Amino acid sequence: MINIKPHVTFRLMPGSLLKGSLEMINHVVCSRRFPAAVSLTFFALLICLPPISHAQVAASNYDTERQRAITFINEGKFDEALPLFEKLAAANPSDAQVLYGLGAATLVASQKIKDEEARRQARRRARATLLRARDLGVFDQNLETAINSILPDGGERGVSKNKEANRFMTEAAVAFQKQNYDEAAKLYERAARLDPALYEAALYTGNSFYAKKEFVKAGEWFARAIAIDPDRETAYRYWGDALMLQDKQTEARDKFFDAVIAEPYTRLSGRGLEQWAQRNGVRLSHPRIQPPNKMTTEGNTTTLTLDPNALNSVDGSNHWLMYNLTRAAWARGEFQRQYRDERVYRHSLREEASALRIVAEMAAKDVKSGKIRALNPMIADLVRLNDAGLLEAYVLLARPDAGIMRDYADYRAANRDKLKRYLAEYVVSGKN
Repeated sequence: MINIKPHVTFRLMPGSLLKGSLEMINHVVCSRRFPAAVSLTFFALLICLPPISHAQVAASNYDTERQRAITFINEGKFDEALPLFEKLAAANPSDAQVLYGLGAATLVASQKIKDEEARRQARRRARATLLRARDLGVFDQNLETAINSILPDGGERGVSKNKEANRFMTEAAVAFQKQNYDEAAKLYERAARLDPALYEAALYTGNSFYAKKEFVKAGEWFARAIAIDPDRETAYRYWGDALMLQDKQTEARDKFFDAVIAEPYTRLSGRGLEQWAQRNGVRLSHPRIQPPNKMTTEGNTTTLTLDPNALNSVDGSNHWLMYNLTRAAWARGEFQRQYRDERVYRHSLREEASALRIVAEMAAKDVKSGKIRALNPMIADLVRLNDAGLLEAYVLLARPDAGIMRDYADYRAANRDKLKRYLAEYVVSGKN
């Protein structure tokens, strides 16, 4: 039983989250809209964790070697780090952070392999290792970016299996950088016809027509790129730029919405919408909803610190307690019941939406019964979002963390309309 006090402590089941950061920087040797003739990838892995010992290796030796490997990674010395991580992973295949480092080092090392098939195999190994690290509890969006950069067969994004198509892509990039847009468009189109599944070929064909100010033709090619992969943001954003220059502001806004929905957690996906908003005098914002109580977990103990003002309120804020208790129940076991294929607890979309929804429903019930005359503005926003069926869209776009982000693709697959509604009715509506 939990007593309601300004400071409440109770216990949860074990489930510590390992933290690490893998930052992947794709450096394209051109400006924002310029295709790349050369692409470099650099990794920096920052891990700050207490050493973990294992029975198969002497504790002090494992700890020492683990720290050495982490230091090498942090210093960008991937060649030195790789054999150490291989040794550590063999000794302890359940050390999530070691697997994280091994996957990163393997991926960097693969770039130096000249044989195409051997490089592809190395990238497949890197992807499998990174996926395993995620399964063991590494929740980091940069890790997701690294995983997504590797195709399941070990291939690389933007590289065709057709050598002639790759040759035309390289020649086109050179022509584009020389501002010979007519030649670039012809060469990119050749590559696109040789490999109709190559997203970059269609994208850069459209970009060449954009540079020629042939915006309608550019849009046709951006549409082809989107048909190849609707879950990449770039073609939507480029198309939005073209529409905005034609003063088709509503159509441009919709394409910028699509860019955000395709890849909401990348830096560039929202840039087009920001520029559209500035041009059209629109303020972009999310509803400001912040639970007042604080909940921290250390070991098996979760400490819930309540805001006395919220607890004793008559505007619905007292229901925030249920938000915290619902989340505590998920950490204690509800997560394992809902996500049976995952071994390690994480903060999920279902958990956050469930915790927010119970607050909204209880507050709405009190208003209907006359118990509450006026809701706290944050609670009122929460009730409106819930009534509109947009609570999950709000969570995913306004308050995601690494755990919640993992649920985005599945939600997007069935709910693009709700994500777009949320952007239209809240983010650009001026309601907030």
